[in-house]
Amino acid sequence: MTKFDADWAAAEEARRAWMAEHSLYNDTDEHASCGVGLVVSIDGSKSRKVVENGIDALKAVWHRGAVDADGKTGDGAGIHVQIPYAFFGDMIERTGHKPREDEMLAVGQVFLPRTDFGAQETCRTIVETEILRMGYYIYGWRHVPVNIDVLGEKANATRPEIEQILISNSKGVDEDTFERELYVIRRRIEKAAAAAQVPTLYLASLSCRSIIYKGMMLAQDVAEFYPDLQDERFESAFAIYHQRYSTNTFPQW
Repeated sequence: MTKFDADWAAAEEARRAWMAEHSLYNDTDEHASCGVGLVVSIDGSKSRKVVENGIDALKAVWHRGAVDADGKTGDGAGIHVQIPYAFFGDMIERTGHKPREDEMLAVGQVFLPRTDFGAQETCRTIVETEILRMGYYIYGWRHVPVNIDVLGEKANATRPEIEQILISNSKGVDEDTFERELYVIRRRIEKAAAAAQVPTLYLASLSCRSIIYKGMMLAQDVAEFYPDLQDERFESAFAIYHQRYSTNTFPQW
């Protein structure tokens, strides 16, 4: 298990604060110029090949972002694909539930504070409360498998706990309504997290249509860090890939 480097994280925050006070740097002015691309099936059919091509294309734009002195920490990279229902149906069964065949499934990709277990529970409570408040059924949580060997020292020192929450469309609404209400849920979660002073709660995606896998690794290592992406059941009609290009911003999860 990697030890969280609290001293390094505190020093980094102090450095930013000093820069904001004594230089032209202002964190409110941060922006990025990223490299993005799209692989798509013209006929709209899902396939494993689209995902594989998206991963290969992402690897090809690694030069778009910077690399830290540790040789592995990057500006950040990720890939956006459709939800593979066959894969997540199996994940639901592992939670002890039976997928409801007549109901759509939604998946939330959630970043939690890794070392503060009290804050973790606060975050999970916030997420679950807003989902239940909207009237949907929660199958459960899933720890996302990760391979930390591909991470650089700085990325590993500050990485979050990465989990997925699996949600059923128990209200039986149509897809557009489900997706719209998931967006409302996400906004409520973000506001509740801010009110509870847990800014490290972050939803990379919350959707019944698609899911995002991303992190502060090199582009070539996204599919290595997330073994999910190597599963043959991961099929999609599109793959949007992203290599972050940090200009006047700091890389962070």
